[in-house]
Amino acid sequence: MCAGKSVSVEQSTGMGLSTHFTNQTLMKRVLITGGAGFLGSHLCDRFIKEGYHVIAMDNLITGDIRNIEHLFHLPNFEFYHHDVSKFIHVPGQLDYILHFASPASPIDYLKIPIQTLKVGSLGIHNCLGLARVKNARVLIASTSEVYGDPTVHPQNEEYWGNVNPVGPRGVYDEAKRFQEAMTMAYHTYHGLETRIVRIFNTYGPRMRLNDGRVLPAFIGQALRGEDLTVFGDGSQTRSFCYVDDLVEGIYRLLLSDYAYPVNIGNPSEITIKEFGEEIIKLTGTSQRLIFKDLPKDDPKQRQPDITKAKAILGWEPKVSRAEGLRITYDYFKSLPEEELYRAAYHREFVKK
Repeated sequence: MCAGKSVSVEQSTGMGLSTHFTNQTLMKRVLITGGAGFLGSHLCDRFIKEGYHVIAMDNLITGDIRNIEHLFHLPNFEFYHHDVSKFIHVPGQLDYILHFASPASPIDYLKIPIQTLKVGSLGIHNCLGLARVKNARVLIASTSEVYGDPTVHPQNEEYWGNVNPVGPRGVYDEAKRFQEAMTMAYHTYHGLETRIVRIFNTYGPRMRLNDGRVLPAFIGQALRGEDLTVFGDGSQTRSFCYVDDLVEGIYRLLLSDYAYPVNIGNPSEITIKEFGEEIIKLTGTSQRLIFKDLPKDDPKQRQPDITKAKAILGWEPKVSRAEGLRITYDYFKSLPEEELYRAAYHREFVKK
């Protein structure tokens, strides 16, 4: 490809998408860890659409190969079945590394706490080391959980959080906090180009019905004809962002010049009780809400302050909760019936 010349090629992806290749992205390669997961697979789709060569890496402990199998026939897509907490080797150049490998729901990280800690510590160390060798920019998936059970509302990036490091959620919260610290250390000490996204509650197609998060739990119970379980009195709040909006924010952050954490989420706040009532109305079922004890250290409030995302990235969510829930509900309804009754599954790991 000659410098100064624009190259443009249209190619069908077989997904109803058309990728537009230009001289800016034709040769660019991106590694996405956790690429078979909920968010990782949507990022694979986005980078394919933008004309990148995408390498997805996943050990499939919580990811699902079905999330990315529609990409396997493409010449600009590769899949590595690999545990990122072990040494990573990817031949050839890399321009970007997006570290999205991690268990991400309470059911996951309570069942596999050691692996959760390892992917946020050894995993990010391996990604950052690879980035140094490849001279690649790294974006890490952090989380609103770094704020713990917040005493500041809404949560802005300057808030340091209120986290119990030895509580049941500590393995996830502290893994993500360490991941941020390690990433900033590589940025300041080695001069590595890094980006940090703090992701708030996100939903959409490819979520696992059995992962324990409130939205798939409510929809799964509704589809099975069960009453909807609310933990606590339902007054705790969450703010739900549709996955397409989140991916847009991540993409803009990656290509920005901002190295410090940025909240990406939808600031439209709702109580869990109100949310359960919305799900019942959406599904047209006759279930009722039942109330159980609130789990230890469960956050009482979640609402992102997205002032920085608006100012730095020109980003804010576009998809309303009503529209996003309709799309997500249609996806869950399309799943085979056995999916409704499948218990949470994790590939067996040797305890270490």
